[in-house]
Amino acid sequence: MPKNTKTSILITGCSTGIGKQTALFLKNKGFLVFATARKNEDVKILQDLGLTSFFLDVTKKETISNTLKNILEITDGTIDIVFNNAGFGQPGAIEDLPTSILKEQFETNVFGLHELTLQVLPIMQKQGHGKIIQHSSVLGLVSLKFRGAYNASKYAIEGLTDTLRLELQNTNINVSLLNTGPIISEFRNNAKKKLLQNIDCKHSRFKDTYEKSLQAKKSDVPFTLKADAVANTVLKIINSNNPKPRYYITKATYLLGYLKRLLSTSMLDKILEKI
Repeated sequence: MPKNTKTSILITGCSTGIGKQTALFLKNKGFLVFATARKNEDVKILQDLGLTSFFLDVTKKETISNTLKNILEITDGTIDIVFNNAGFGQPGAIEDLPTSILKEQFETNVFGLHELTLQVLPIMQKQGHGKIIQHSSVLGLVSLKFRGAYNASKYAIEGLTDTLRLELQNTNINVSLLNTGPIISEFRNNAKKKLLQNIDCKHSRFKDTYEKSLQAKKSDVPFTLKADAVANTVLKIINSNNPKPRYYITKATYLLGYLKRLLSTSMLDKILEKI
């Protein structure tokens, strides 16, 4: 075990929502939390809340390297857990989605997650232990209309993580996926901004659908939970000697995950078309 007395965890995407609440929750539980964000003003806010925070933009390789260097100086060269939480959702129908915008979705949700994973694996292999938590989604299990970019990014995370878990079976490094459903956060508001910014809504055949989605409120989404549902799951993984490969969070994930196993693709499609 590491020489520092507290279990250490690096969390990405802590400016708001799940990342921020998980960082505060684990700090209050006595863990050594390194909360990161991609804006300096958010780093300052996290520091004012008593968190050890660093600037980290997962799309910029050097910021990952710099943050890990700072962390290793504090922990005497070790890191116990990494929670790859950073990510966003780009809405829009596939036919309205420019390839350049799909690349932006993958830069953060997939390639950034992969780069941090690559950089932390040698540290964990050298120390002989570690846990990597990858934040997927219920949309890494099933696909919904007008979320093609996000669906694809989460499916990619599922494939990368399942493969990594197999390749690490002869080590003491555990890899877990979080299949999170609707959670109270700024995720939906940020997604609306991305829709307006990157999709030509006015000239789309889905114009009316886009307008309706822009008017939707958080309360319109069933089975929504608070961010502490994710924080508690992360705590469960930290405290487990043998973490599960996959954790479902929210009733929506359990329901849709069950239906995918039970129903044919065509039958499931009929249900997903109505969501």
